[in-house]
Amino acid sequence: MKLYQIALLVTLTFQSCYSQNSNTKKEIMENDKKNPVYSKTDSSKVTLKDEEWKKILSPEVFYVARQKGTERAFTSKYETFKEVGTYYCAVCGNPLFKSDTKFESGCGWPSFYEPISKSSMIYLPDNSYGMKRTEVQCSRCKSHLGHVFEDGPPPTGLRYCINGVVLDFEKAKAAEKKYNEGEKH
Repeated sequence: MKLYQIALLVTLTFQSCYSQNSNTKKEIMENDKKNPVYSKTDSSKVTLKDEEWKKILSPEVFYVARQKGTERAFTSKYETFKEVGTYYCAVCGNPLFKSDTKFESGCGWPSFYEPISKSSMIYLPDNSYGMKRTEVQCSRCKSHLGHVFEDGPPPTGLRYCINGVVLDFEKAKAAEKKYNEGEKH
């Protein structure tokens, strides 16, 4: 009987982890159109009230970015993503990470060992849930991104554990052009 209960518990746990909603490309594009602050080139600070953010962002992004939530482990499309390019804040478009700093940490969230620049993030102490951690926020819009830990690989020894729902990705233009040229031959 205990074995049956354990099997049922494990099944329900995995089912709940993989049933998280993921935005379709169409929904993401619609959200981008109604987000007037999203820009990959504007570096001016963004300050909006939560009521305004709620109108602009999807419920999943709002929960993580503005309410310091966490998406379920192993549900982000970026967790095992291998494309070459740049990761941006999905809330405001601020550049955050280059893909060559991404690594497989096994923690369940996209992990990076170095931000695109020291000024792209804000570092804040986070002592919630009885843990001592360092929260990272986007420096442009102050959205919660995740946490940074001191157990990453060289050269920095850092692991930026980032919620994938607050990431946007742009494929490297040069890599894409080279790939497309190779298809023509």
